[in-house]
Amino acid sequence: MIKDEKQPSATKGKLLEQIDSLKREDETLYNILAVDVWALAKTMDEFQPGFWAAFMKNREKALKRFITEVMRTKTSDSKRPPFLH
Repeated sequence: MIKDEKQPSATKGKLLEQIDSLKREDETLYNILAVDVWALAKTMDEFQPGFWAAFMKNREKALKRFITEVMRTKTSDSKRPPFLH
């Protein structure tokens, strides 16, 4: 009977370990991607000066268009407060 009582605790411990492991792996992947983006931007700036600045301007324009499109196609929900429409 005591063994059965400890089993959920052991299972919970294993799950917490797996969650921690996944969090560390996610953070590592995020850091690797950040380095990849930095390396790409640095390389492109060497071949085409001003590349990163132009990329960021285009990204900003695309984001503004996306937000405008989302706001235009968003359905109005009368139950939501006006500041969330």
